Amino acid sequence: MDDRGKPFTERLSRREFAAVSTAAVVAGGATSACAEDTMAMEVEIKTADGNCDAVLIHPSGSGPWPAVLVWPDAFGLRPTFREMGARLATQGYVVLTVNQFYRTRKAPPFDGPVDFQDPAIRSRLTELRAPLTQEAVMRDATTFVAWLDAQKVVNRNARIGVAGYCMGGPMTVQTAAAAPRRLGAGCSFHGGGLVTDKPDSPHLLAPKINASFYFGVAANDDAKDPQAKVTLQQAFDAAKVPAKIEVYPDGQHGWCVPDSPVYNKAAADRAFNEMANLYKRALV
Repeated sequence: MDDRGKPFTERLSRREFAAVSTAAVVAGGATSACAEDTMAMEVEIKTADGNCDAVLIHPSGSGPWPAVLVWPDAFGLRPTFREMGARLATQGYVVLTVNQFYRTRKAPPFDGPVDFQDPAIRSRLTELRAPLTQEAVMRDATTFVAWLDAQKVVNRNARIGVAGYCMGGPMTVQTAAAAPRRLGAGCSFHGGGLVTDKPDSPHLLAPKINASFYFGVAANDDAKDPQAKVTLQQAFDAAKVPAKIEVYPDGQHGWCVPDSPVYNKAAADRAFNEMANLYKRALV
């Protein structure tokens, strides 16, 4: 529920109309001006498993600029992630935000109010997530990185960044491990499943990574599993991969995403600044 007592996905439908109206993002590959002097383009990327719908946003002009790949949270690619991508683009980056659920459904993955107590919603989320094995995500990541490198607006002499939220958090680690020569920095915010007891736990990929990392951990996630951040830090330290891990005492799971019912602007701005500072240092 949002602060007005309505499911926040009802608010999304109105935000979507506003975002499309103000940003003038045109489907089918057309480029147009959007917020904060950036350009946005709806794109499709051919992968080994189908066509991934995504949005590419970059500063106005011809570039080139360093690239950043963004993995959304469990609610998928939607207007709020276009807005977040535009904000990051204003810092001087080409931002590709993908629909990680493309194998199952085009974005947005949910077209109505989301109530996780509803068996139908739980079933839909299970269906959406099922194809996203670590192998599939790493295969996609390699494809997305190669696609970015083929764009004229991307500075191929600069390393690439990756950011992920919620379920996108572990995908940042998988991306860095899949393309170690190109990835220079990764940021995970309220990432879930970074450390598990399974043989394909993302933290075990640390030895394959050649990128600096920042992990912003939600206070309630840390309360549920306080050892996870310790194990994650130990894994990156052992692999000699620079990693900064912080718990946000004022950030609940989902705090960075503006359409989340637990969005915390002050904490989200702090997280954004951490990301911007890391990219400034590492994406060279």
